[in-house]
Amino acid sequence: MKIAVITDSTAYISAEQIGDLPIRVVTTPLILDGHTYNEGVDITTADFYDKMAHTTEFPKTAQPRLGDVMQVHEELKAEGYDTVINLYLSSAISGIHDTAVGLAKNPDMPHIVVYDSWVTVIMLGEMVLQAGKMAKAGASLEDILHTLDILRASTGEYFVVDNLQHLVRGGRLSSTAGFLGGLLNIKPILTFDPDTHKIVPFEKARTSRKALARVEELFAEATKDIDYPIKAWVIDANAPEPAAEWQADLKRHFPGIPFQRSYIGPAIGTHVGAGTMALAWIRDLDADTKAKH
Repeated sequence: MKIAVITDSTAYISAEQIGDLPIRVVTTPLILDGHTYNEGVDITTADFYDKMAHTTEFPKTAQPRLGDVMQVHEELKAEGYDTVINLYLSSAISGIHDTAVGLAKNPDMPHIVVYDSWVTVIMLGEMVLQAGKMAKAGASLEDILHTLDILRASTGEYFVVDNLQHLVRGGRLSSTAGFLGGLLNIKPILTFDPDTHKIVPFEKARTSRKALARVEELFAEATKDIDYPIKAWVIDANAPEPAAEWQADLKRHFPGIPFQRSYIGPAIGTHVGAGTMALAWIRDLDADTKAKH
């Protein structure tokens, strides 16, 4: 069995991270000022946030194109891959998961296994990289899916949104709530709902500082009883300086946990807006001897 992995561009993993792993990425289209861009291909994250700051229209996103997904599968089949794991952002966020389920019924495609990550951004990226490493090493499909189950069960995240308007325009908050929140400088804390796997409001704070402090409390509560190592990321939507400050603060408060940096690109940034910061974590399999035995 020769296994490859396909994901979408919201995994936010670089070509350097992928290297020679059997991983392919399909792009997420977005529409901004009447133009269609392909995330990670013809618009950079910096350009996107610059354009979004000056636009009068709310950006829109679409799921990866079926034709692009089919083409990648056909290319992998031609390269000798007989099994392809489709691992995209949460099915509650995008329709690409269901599209892949339908594609799996096509007899001309290689054997397609569709796995719902329940997450997005670097948590998805970490799952994709682990699956790719295992596939390259010759692991069985069963072992790869079991590892994905372990990783998925260990994910956690909180997003602190800087500007309520994107949530309002995207339909996640009423216009009244958004208006009052703007007046009161409310910073909502979002997370993935454990049942629906949608990004939902969790709590709210009066300032960014209080919101970030609250996320640290929630992180401490969520990780205090776990018996395996984790890795964590501070993720930002065009807010590198405050994100770096938060990362330094987290390192001081949680010295035993490695905190890395990642980012929110155009497709997810469209919905949460510039200035959003997040704390995400997942089981660190590279440091976890228990998972190896």
